[in-house]
Amino acid sequence: MGRPAAVVFDVDGTLVDSERDGHRVAFNAAFEEAGLGDRWDVPTYGKLLHIAGGAKRLAFWFEKAGVPAGDARCLAERLHARKTEIMRDLIEAGKVQARPGVHRLLDELDAAGVPMHVATTGTRAWVEPLLDRVFGPRFQTVVTGTEVPELKPSPAVYLEVLRRTGCPADRTVAVEDSQNGVRAAVAAGLCCVAAQNDYTQDDDLSGAALVADGFEDPALVAWFRRCIPPPQG
Repeated sequence: MGRPAAVVFDVDGTLVDSERDGHRVAFNAAFEEAGLGDRWDVPTYGKLLHIAGGAKRLAFWFEKAGVPAGDARCLAERLHARKTEIMRDLIEAGKVQARPGVHRLLDELDAAGVPMHVATTGTRAWVEPLLDRVFGPRFQTVVTGTEVPELKPSPAVYLEVLRRTGCPADRTVAVEDSQNGVRAAVAAGLCCVAAQNDYTQDDDLSGAALVADGFEDPALVAWFRRCIPPPQG
């Protein structure tokens, strides 16, 4: 691929290690506050990530435990709202950080004048403060699940970024970490690079142009430098 018109990043598990040490922790705190004995350890949460959307994840969990579907959905919505508040507190406390190598890539894209955007199905209530705290004003356009409620693998959030920015899909690169994310980006017509993490290393990422073991993987560094050579001197 030649020089991209833009690079669009996913957030959860891609830009930040937010699933294991952010969302999972917040869910467990919400369970405890509500007087529930449920707790999600690291392996359990990894399995639940195959269900897109935190509220749907909770509803599935409660229904599996025998809670009637309607009650499960109501309980899930209430707990998810509180979990989002806790997640914001974790972000404010600096508990959610960029993945190793992310800032280097962002610096190189910025130096080369490549526009950077975000396409996530996380809610703006926590995405916006996280991006502000961890990355500052890096991203020109941020589209979240608050504006586009269709969850990945639907391409809707990517299509909305393309609509807002006017970027041609065939010259735009998406950076994802998961099977659902890769499928969403490819369905929107984008070239996708996958920076997998511990939770997604067994995902089917075959739709990606490159599957890398994180942002410090030499293969990912080389791929972007072929497209966007670093400034000389």
